[in-house]
Amino acid sequence: MLAVDEPAAAAIVSRGGTSPFLLIGDHGGNRVPQALTDLGLPAAELARHIGWDIGVTALGTALAARLDAVFVHQRYSRLVIDCNRSPDAADAIPAVSDGTVVPGNAAIMATARAARVAAIHAPYHAAIAAELVRRTASGQPTALIALHSFTPVLRDTVRPWHCGVLHNGANDALSRTMLAALQAEDDLIVGDNEPYAMAGTDFTVPHHAFPASVPYLEIEVRQDLLADAAGVAAWAARLARLLPAVLARSSSNSPLLEAPLLDSAAPAPT
Repeated sequence: MLAVDEPAAAAIVSRGGTSPFLLIGDHGGNRVPQALTDLGLPAAELARHIGWDIGVTALGTALAARLDAVFVHQRYSRLVIDCNRSPDAADAIPAVSDGTVVPGNAAIMATARAARVAAIHAPYHAAIAAELVRRTASGQPTALIALHSFTPVLRDTVRPWHCGVLHNGANDALSRTMLAALQAEDDLIVGDNEPYAMAGTDFTVPHHAFPASVPYLEIEVRQDLLADAAGVAAWAARLARLLPAVLARSSSNSPLLEAPLLDSAAPAPT
């Protein structure tokens, strides 16, 4: 599936970072393997939200620098295979996405699906699993932070939330504490399992965090807020300010936050 001059599915930023936060970006890239000839789509389609989570790789990279955190992200388009879906799920390789027909995904054969799983889905998740094993072996605590972004308008519906927190009731103290922290920021409209819910569709967090009861947070940021370097920097600064205090509070069973967290010892990005 991947030519010898094409990069591996998983990219790792700040390998060996000492932070408890393990950042992941399931939809970080919009590359298409050469063998799939852009799935029959023009570049403009691959560049919009159906092709990837716009701004997530930049956000994860900036946040990794601020927190000294490992960031594992996926380089290939979610239209090739969605790494936040079970590999056998029908929507892991969509024939249509937000009204756009994907010619390269039409009537895909089982062997072609298996090739995409083997080249992209499996190696990406293996990279996350390997990092979790490394951290456990070295005694490094872990909180899994899944970074996503969402389009401001979907099928003519305007989405008012600046960000959303997704959780599923299992080991969700970190998620709920971050939800409260974001809701206490007076400049944000925050979705509680909006614009998406972690219920029966998400793969990555349930697969990696739930079995070992790893604290987790899945956050969605609206894409227009990550559209330029200033927006990315602002969100990286906000999350770097909130995450350490939120983790401490959720770990110590402290009450949920009732006021914004204003101070931060996080270093500026380099």
